[in-house]
Amino acid sequence: MDFQQPLLRKARWRPWEYAIWAVAFVLPLLMPSHALMINEIAIVALFAMSLDLILGYTGIVSLGHAAFFGFGAYTAALFAKLVMPDPTVGLVVAIVLCAALGAVASVTILRGTDLTRLMVTLGTALLLLELANKLDWLTGGADGLQGVVMGPVLGLFDFDLYGRTAAWYSLSVVLLLFLLMRRLVHSPFGATLKAVRDNRLRAMAIGIPVVSRLAVIYTVAAAIAGAAGALLAQTTGFASLDVLAFDRSADVLLMLVIGGVGWLYGGIAGAIVFKLLQDTLSTVTPQYWMFWIGLILVLLVLVGRDRLLRPWTWFGARGGAKP
Repeated sequence: MDFQQPLLRKARWRPWEYAIWAVAFVLPLLMPSHALMINEIAIVALFAMSLDLILGYTGIVSLGHAAFFGFGAYTAALFAKLVMPDPTVGLVVAIVLCAALGAVASVTILRGTDLTRLMVTLGTALLLLELANKLDWLTGGADGLQGVVMGPVLGLFDFDLYGRTAAWYSLSVVLLLFLLMRRLVHSPFGATLKAVRDNRLRAMAIGIPVVSRLAVIYTVAAAIAGAAGALLAQTTGFASLDVLAFDRSADVLLMLVIGGVGWLYGGIAGAIVFKLLQDTLSTVTPQYWMFWIGLILVLLVLVGRDRLLRPWTWFGARGGAKP
């Protein structure tokens, strides 16, 4: 049982974690005019955490994670439009189908080098993007899937124009899936994922079933990314080609660069910082906001995350700072 003690210590909740989630659920009440922004941050934070499962904990770099995000969005929107408008049922359907897609796509990342996986994951997203564009009779094509009307959450809570119901709905789903991911990464299964990330050959030598581990975590990450996409479609009542675009995959990678990989709160922190920067800079300089975000990322890599807000330390020794 001794080997489990470090995992149990890491799995314990800290007081600041309770505070963070309590504040998150209170924010739609305290800042009702920003409820839609809170909802969007919650969704992209979930998307970022799903990518961190394969990037930070397993070492698989993906440029096509938007494939699962977009598939989940279209699945939830089509389910609401063609079958039934219940958001919780639609969310479950989207998660299941995205998990199935992830299981199939996991075959593509089991062989080859990192560069090969990078191109294959990107190709998967581009294929789905082209399918969504060509099947305009089903997806709406370039015009997007319109006329999506969602029913009340649990049959009780209608989506309001201010976005408070949407924010609480998304935050609740994010918290539930966060608990699942937290339990997963702090389990013996999560420890084997880190062993695969650090040295795949050594992991195979000590008997870890590397292939099955990669397939399982890729499937789980796809399902959670699909849940994020489903939340976006359900809370906005719209799905377009944008959910499958390369920009989605690139943005979520930037969030992990900002927040840090290998810990779930890095995805949350990166999503908050990125969305607030995007909102602020696009208001101040609508045409050049990406330039400023790019500049911040360059500084982040050059000086390190821990020294970014201390300019007087930029020109000294790094002292072991991690980018």
